[in-house]
Amino acid sequence: MTITFSSPAVQHANQGNFLDTPQLAPGITRFWLIRHALVEQNARLRLYGALDVPLCPDSLIAQRPMYEALAARLPKQARWLVSPLSRTRRTAQAIQDAGYGPVSMDVEPALIEQNLGDWHNLPHRDLSQHLRLAPHPFWSVSATECPPGGESMLDVCGRVGVALDRLAEAYAGQDIVAVSHGGAIRAALAHALRVHPETALHFSIQNLSLTILERLDVGWRVVTVNELPGI
Repeated sequence: MTITFSSPAVQHANQGNFLDTPQLAPGITRFWLIRHALVEQNARLRLYGALDVPLCPDSLIAQRPMYEALAARLPKQARWLVSPLSRTRRTAQAIQDAGYGPVSMDVEPALIEQNLGDWHNLPHRDLSQHLRLAPHPFWSVSATECPPGGESMLDVCGRVGVALDRLAEAYAGQDIVAVSHGGAIRAALAHALRVHPETALHFSIQNLSLTILERLDVGWRVVTVNELPGI
């Protein structure tokens, strides 16, 4: 058996892609994905998906320390993106008001939550009678289930993946803060890791959590998932 060792030059080149310190290197295309804040209590009783529902006003006050932690954690020179739904813009504004400072935000339609079509506003308890497939244990529906008039998680992963590649090219070498949704962030992880959406649905993406992805020449890297600010 022959054992081949890489030359010192090759080993040194590979080290450029290692993450050995908490300090993230500048000049890398990096996405800071944040799930929006908790939505209003009555809205949570039903499937709201891509509907425009308000945030919970009490949580905006009670979770102020989390907004302050996010404001301190996020890079100061960054592009800010939100989905077309007001809960992402309101979350982004709360982070900026908590110490980050005002920054303009662009709307990125591809980062919206899964469209549940005719199932929007359906009480959670009534969903099972409409399903063709068994639901995912950590999502309302299977990744391959497509609601009438809506989209499956396969569809979500397709549009989010295309958007991430497009944005990575447009903002090469920059930091991008994107306030989005649980489904869209799981779709981003599926794209980065090249895994099936059914697998990506096993990730827990909590409200106000931070997920960091990097786009390097050699591919996507996942830096952190579901990091809760201040905890």
